Amino acid sequence: MRLLPGVIAMALIVVASNILVQFLILDGLLTWGAFTYPLAFLVTDLMNRIYGVAAARRVVLVGLIAGIVCSLIGSQIQLEFGPAVPIRVAIASATAFGVAQLLDITVFNKLRMGVWWLAPLGSTLVSSIVDTAIFFGVGFAAVFNPLSPAAAEQIIWAQDAAPFLNAGPMAPLWVSLAVADWGVKIGVALLALIPFRLIVSRVTPMS
Repeated sequence: MRLLPGVIAMALIVVASNILVQFLILDGLLTWGAFTYPLAFLVTDLMNRIYGVAAARRVVLVGLIAGIVCSLIGSQIQLEFGPAVPIRVAIASATAFGVAQLLDITVFNKLRMGVWWLAPLGSTLVSSIVDTAIFFGVGFAAVFNPLSPAAAEQIIWAQDAAPFLNAGPMAPLWVSLAVADWGVKIGVALLALIPFRLIVSRVTPMS
């Protein structure tokens, strides 16, 4: 029962992010889901700090299951140009979430004895890079097209050349999407230090 708040929070964040990712902003560079998804790192870090590594891993497992269920549902919803969640993107999403969250736990645990902000910020910075690289790389990079030509057709739009971040030199669109997404993750990680400090200070002494 003690993990219930973390379990509920993680599930809600994952479900909300899967819904909000359908809504584009800033000329398609970002989605609203980009702002909710990084909160998963906050939940993981809180569980790790308060209850330890094993508890954090259990909460991550709940988030992974919730994400897979959402992807399976999305893969069955047909839009004008194909499924709402192509199977390749679903695989990239689950892989990125699982690997990044477990890495977050590992890095956090190595930094937990330092100043209070080092573990949550350091672990999120490292894991968010991995999360972004796996999701956008596996999900959209042309190098993986030969593995599934049919799946490649569903995400070919992301490989088209476009001005980097809508203003720079030409680059595959997915590269701009990845950089913009990672920038949001970093911004949210910095802001998340505030609730992290407030919540943990009420529950357990901080180093």
